[in-house]
Amino acid sequence: MFTYKIDNQISLKLVELRDADEIFSLIESSREYLREWLGWLDKSTKVEDTRDYIKMSQQMFAENRGMNAAILYDGKIVGIAGYNAIDWSNKIAYIGYWLGETYQGKGIMTKVAEALTEYAINQLELNRVDIRVAVENKKSWSIPERLGFVEEGLIREAEWLYDHHVDHAVYGMLAEAWKK
Repeated sequence: MFTYKIDNQISLKLVELRDADEIFSLIESSREYLREWLGWLDKSTKVEDTRDYIKMSQQMFAENRGMNAAILYDGKIVGIAGYNAIDWSNKIAYIGYWLGETYQGKGIMTKVAEALTEYAINQLELNRVDIRVAVENKKSWSIPERLGFVEEGLIREAEWLYDHHVDHAVYGMLAEAWKK
């Protein structure tokens, strides 16, 4: 099982079926907040949906196609982050993340994204890490900017969020730049 300690308060661990109730409870407590930027919330309405997500995540990890990890803050699950996909032929990891509403503003996600970038480049030996965010989601795009990612472009109408499309900004970090 994958676990990764970031600091004394924050760590990552591969999602497990026994985490389903805690993750679903976190989704429920932040549902309206998260719904603004996450298009899957209306498809996650019961704990069984979370179990299905965890099973899919475990399969993806077993097949070495990506990784979804629970973010632990003082031992409690506060969000999910990881590699939505890993493109081994082109050596690219695509980071995705979300954090419960009450855990915003503590620097948790910046540390998590930094750790995931570090791991992708130095442990997985990938050449590039991408983070794609809705252009209007300032909290989300401030993370790659803080970490020195380069804004490389815009994907118009990249995602359907319930009743409208949103554009995505693409942020990239190359291994050579990260190691400097």
